[in-house]
Amino acid sequence: MIEVEVHSSLRDFLREQNKENWPHHLTMARLVARALRLSRPALIQTGSSVGKYCLSYLMPALVGDWSVIIVAPEPVQFYLIEDFIPALQAWLGTHKNVRIGERWKNTDHLLLTTPQIWLRARINQSELFPAHIPTIIDCADNLEDWVRQELTVKINRFDWEELSQNVPEYAELIREFRIKLTKAIFSRPVNPYECYLLEPSEQENLFQLLQTLAKQQLLTPKLNQFWHQWQQPQTIIWTAIARNRGEVTLYTAPADVASLLSPIWQQQPIVLIGSFLDLEANAPIYRQQLGIGEILSLKFSPNRQNEHINLYLPDRLPLPNTPQFRQALIEQTQILVNLSSQVNQSVVILIDDVPLKAQVGTFLAAEFGSRVRVEQTNLAVDGILISGWEFWCSHQTQLPTPQLLIIATLPLPSLENPLVASRVAYYKSQRQDWFRLYLLPSALRKIQQAILPLRESQGVVALLDNRVNYRSYGKTILTALEPCARINFIDPTWFNFAISE
Repeated sequence: MIEVEVHSSLRDFLREQNKENWPHHLTMARLVARALRLSRPALIQTGSSVGKYCLSYLMPALVGDWSVIIVAPEPVQFYLIEDFIPALQAWLGTHKNVRIGERWKNTDHLLLTTPQIWLRARINQSELFPAHIPTIIDCADNLEDWVRQELTVKINRFDWEELSQNVPEYAELIREFRIKLTKAIFSRPVNPYECYLLEPSEQENLFQLLQTLAKQQLLTPKLNQFWHQWQQPQTIIWTAIARNRGEVTLYTAPADVASLLSPIWQQQPIVLIGSFLDLEANAPIYRQQLGIGEILSLKFSPNRQNEHINLYLPDRLPLPNTPQFRQALIEQTQILVNLSSQVNQSVVILIDDVPLKAQVGTFLAAEFGSRVRVEQTNLAVDGILISGWEFWCSHQTQLPTPQLLIIATLPLPSLENPLVASRVAYYKSQRQDWFRLYLLPSALRKIQQAILPLRESQGVVALLDNRVNYRSYGKTILTALEPCARINFIDPTWFNFAISE
């Protein structure tokens, strides 16, 4: 069977090339080969980074007598096609047609495309990718975010201006609506997210305007798309503001994507691969969020010998919502950064609170000077990066691997964010546990993604959010952080160990 051929080929390749032997390579390769051979879906949680496990799906994709689509972000595509795939093809002695593209060609054997292009084609039911081609979706940790981005329709001032030019008889009505809406939104209390849900009266005014134009088929394609999306059940509509330009941008997106995605998974054999998708091996919450039915699932745990983290978790720090937290965070950060200065590796400090991020950045810059960067990728090998969770998770492959990662607060989505609050309201309307099904899984995936480089280098993670010790969900978070060497005091030998290595 093909599984045996894939197993032996990958084993021999790893031995000859002296590649770092991720311990689950052969098991995963056999599972992917089986899924491709039987055209059956599978879901794999690797607990590792793409560079560690990608050979496990590339080998069956290249050895088998089948064509495959690989859906992956652009940075992943490039190092697959420039490094891993050429090495495998040269070793196998094959010259199969492999390329990056936006649509399938009959001559393709292996096509790499982005999540945005593939999802857009599937959602719009286009024929860019034939339904029968087996598809591997890598970095599936971010799949829900990709889907929401693709399903979000945005209306900015250029769209309104285009509409006014197309229907000059309604130009004044459109102008009055925009002025009224802009004034209302800018009068709202400032929030750190710079976005607001529309009030019922504001929604009604917008509804009346778009309905009037829609009945006469006068909407531009973009406004018509917005109108159609808004008419779907369980949608969210909100505004984002640019205060420096005095502009308001409208957005609409579905509150739930599962029902929209469910038919897509039936169109072709799918293999979903991610580092951490769910706390459970069969990923029940992840599958519920994305409308995925019963599926063959496998979860690999990090190796306790060489993929553990050193976890510093103090038990007497003030909670994040107290006035004392800021000073305690700065003191702890100063001690940890000073210790890590003995090691010629970088430090990453994760802070989502914008004012607190600036305060910590100012304090550290006064002591460590140009080593400190705030959300910049030009980081020195021994640099100190202060960033939010999104920036670090999006750019970590472009940055030096840190020896120390300091987590100021857990990445639980904030209910102060109007978009989070609206999704929580949706879960409540469905009588579902919004914390267990939405907030906690989001935080767990973000934490796992953030610490992945530290796990592979056996670095130090300092978790300074004391809610882990006092909230019921703390045990779940600590379970997700295993394997780890956990202590509640600062151990300088962790950094001395790094020096000796």
